[in-house]
Formats: sequence, structure tokens, C-alpha cells
Amino acid sequence: MTAPHDRRTSWSDAAPVPFWLDTPDRPQARPALDGDLRTELAVVGGGFTGLWTALMAKERDPGREVVLVEAGRVAGEATGRNGGFCSASLTHGEANGRERWPDEYDQLHRLGLENLDEIAATIERYGISCDFQRTGELAVATRPHELAEFDASDPSFLDADALRQEVDSPTYLGGTWDREGTAMLDPARLAWGLAAAAESAGVRIIEHTPVTRLKESGNHVDLVTAAGTITAERVALATNAFPRLLKRLRFHTVPVYDYVLMTEPLTEEQLASIGWRNRQGMADSGNQFHYYRITADNRILWGGYDAIYHLGRRIRPKHEHRPQTYATLAANFFATFPQLEGLTFSHHWGGVIDTCTRFCAFFGTAHDGRVAYATGYTGLGVGASRFGANVVLDLLSGEETERTRLEMVRTRPLPFPPEPFAWIGIQLTTWSLKRADRTGRRNLWLRVLDRFGLGFDS
Repeated sequence: MTAPHDRRTSWSDAAPVPFWLDTPDRPQARPALDGDLRTELAVVGGGFTGLWTALMAKERDPGREVVLVEAGRVAGEATGRNGGFCSASLTHGEANGRERWPDEYDQLHRLGLENLDEIAATIERYGISCDFQRTGELAVATRPHELAEFDASDPSFLDADALRQEVDSPTYLGGTWDREGTAMLDPARLAWGLAAAAESAGVRIIEHTPVTRLKESGNHVDLVTAAGTITAERVALATNAFPRLLKRLRFHTVPVYDYVLMTEPLTEEQLASIGWRNRQGMADSGNQFHYYRITADNRILWGGYDAIYHLGRRIRPKHEHRPQTYATLAANFFATFPQLEGLTFSHHWGGVIDTCTRFCAFFGTAHDGRVAYATGYTGLGVGASRFGANVVLDLLSGEETERTRLEMVRTRPLPFPPEPFAWIGIQLTTWSLKRADRTGRRNLWLRVLDRFGLGFDS
């Protein structure tokens, strides 16, 4: 049994790969680009935003030529590395949405729920096997000052006893269960299913082909790669955290690394000791928060807490693993579920998230409307990416829709400063958030950020 003060043996033998991608069911890589080609619509990025854009472009116009080009593998980055929480929220939660867009929040909430319904319908229509379960999400308080933020008169509120009837942890003081706003799924299998559906509709998917720059070519846009040029009438950018093909966006997001542990499957006895019969997604309420869920084969995915930013906006493979964070995650896991002492982790991994100062996606166009983008999801892109893809297609069509009339869509967040000021500001913010978790009080720095609608999150 792992000693309480040393959790390293619980994760030291874990496979250093994303659990969702560690399966023989992963599709074979598609060929890279080999020479020049022309298309009506080129989609750059093989994550959720790009896949939804390509598929829905063909659903809107089956005769349109669509090519999707991915620098690595479909679902190889954030799409295949997240927790599998598919949220209806388009605004990174109600509080953020109401604070930023109070006059249209109810509309955004409705659109988010409709978007989640449409995701479920797409999964059913194409027969995508991705363990989609609309179980909702429990938000839990583990400190008295967090509990004070909950409304005990809310019908969704659960006191400590009621909460522990759902999932049993001695750390829980109370929380809420949003029963309709979140589904659990296997994110990689959803992405692979969307890719297969897109290909069956006629989309050509090209992998292992980084696009290095965009340039105008008459009424078209050239996507330049080392293997050839893709000339397109319209371009949808879905590169998220990765290097910007539009210079105007270079300061609007920063790449932040998030880390995850995945346990071995629980025995029936272990599962009974914590309950979790309704298999909700879960998140605690701190600024440095954990998100966790149970998988189809009864593993627990446990992620979050640390959000690590590297000086210079650096994205490197070596940043995908961080022993200090794995140690912290393991210690906090066993503090939350002491009845699972001795359980080991089968996988650990990290991945990069595109965070922006308003915590949710923003949108825009370039090259006289021939290029459109959606980016800045800040960790809640599994569901919101479909909405973002619809916005991108609306913008490329030039038509005004309910989506494009939204203030959320028409405005962009304030940018982060250049280095070294971005790194200094993020370190100060991280330190302040940790302090606020301990004390329950936001210091002057955080209050100033609040005043100007700025922030840092993952």
C-alpha cells in the first residue's frame, strides 16, 4: 500500500500517454499532402473545431469541396487529451457569462443547450460510439468560503449528507448538481467518429502537414506547406493554442499546460465505497480546481489544479509531463478519496490549452472575409467547439444570423501583454489565486483584474 506521505509509487509506473489515444482502435494516419491542390473550403486543424467545421460545411452544402489539413494527427492534441466533459456552456460557466454579457446571457444559455442537444443528435445520426452519457455535473465545495458561494435555496443544491449520498468524500461540504448542462464522453472516439462522418460526406483529410503561412492569391487564399500549396476560396482556422497564422491574434491567447492522471479500473468493492452510481462529472470550486469523472470501464480521470505557463508562450513536447503536478494530483486524489488508498494510476499526461482573458471563445475574419477563426476556448471546447464551428461557417458565408448578431461573437477579449510582462502577470495571478483559495479573499491584484474583466484560467 502506498504510504500516505509518498504517492510517487501510485503513478510512477503509469504510461506517459493520453488514455483516450492509447488504444488499438485509433485510426491509421492519413497521408500527408503531396503536391498542390485547390478547394472551395480549407479547414486548418484536426481537433473538434476543425472537424465540426468540415462536417457541417458538407451538411450545409453537400456539393462543396472541403479539405481539412492537420499538422499532426486528428485528435492528437487538446481534443484527445481532455477530460471528456461536454458542457452546454458557451461562456465558461454562468457567472462569467452573466458578468460579461448580462443582456444576452439567457440567449447564450439557450443556444448552449440547443448546441448540446444537436451534438447528441449528431452522435446518434452517425452512429458514433463515444460513451456519450448526459449525466450532468456536480460542483462541490471543500472549504467553508466556497460553500458560502452556493445558494442553499437553489433546488439543485445538495448539503454535505445529500452530496455524499451521490459521491462519498469526507472533503465535501455541499454543492450543486446541474443535471442537464453536461454530458460525459470519450473525446477521442467522438473526434474519430466526426472524422469518419466527414470523410463519408466527401471531406478530404490530410495529416502530418503543418501550414506555415497564409497569403492572398487573387480572390483566393494560399495555405503554404512544405509539401505543397492548398489554394482555397475560403479558409477556416481551428489551430487554437498552436502558432498563429494571423499576426493580429498573437497576443490574444496564451498556451497553458494542464495535467491528468487516470486510475486503473476500480473493483466492485472500491466503486461501492465511493458510490457514484449516477456517474456525474465533478469539479471542485477552488480557483485551482480539480475536474474528475468515471469512465465506461470504471476508471477515475483526475485532472486540473495546476495551470502552467512557460515564458515566451513556449509549446514543447517536454512540457507535456510534469512530475511535480502528478505528485500534487495524486496527493489530492487520495485526500478526496481516502477509501481508495492503494489504487494506482495507469496513465498520466499533459496537454496545452488556449486561454484568453475572457475565458471563452472569440471569433473573427481576415483577408476580406475569406478567412474566419474561432479560438480561446480556455478548456471548455468539447461542446462549445461545435457552436464555434457554426459561427465560423456563418462568417465565411457573409450572412447575418442569430449567432453573428451576438455581442459575444462581435467582440474580442483584451490581449495579454508581450513578454516578459505576460509571464510576470501570470505568475502574480497564479500566486494570488492560490492565496485566495487558502484565505477566501481576493487581493488587490485580483480585484483590479476583476474590475477590467481580465483573468487567467485553464
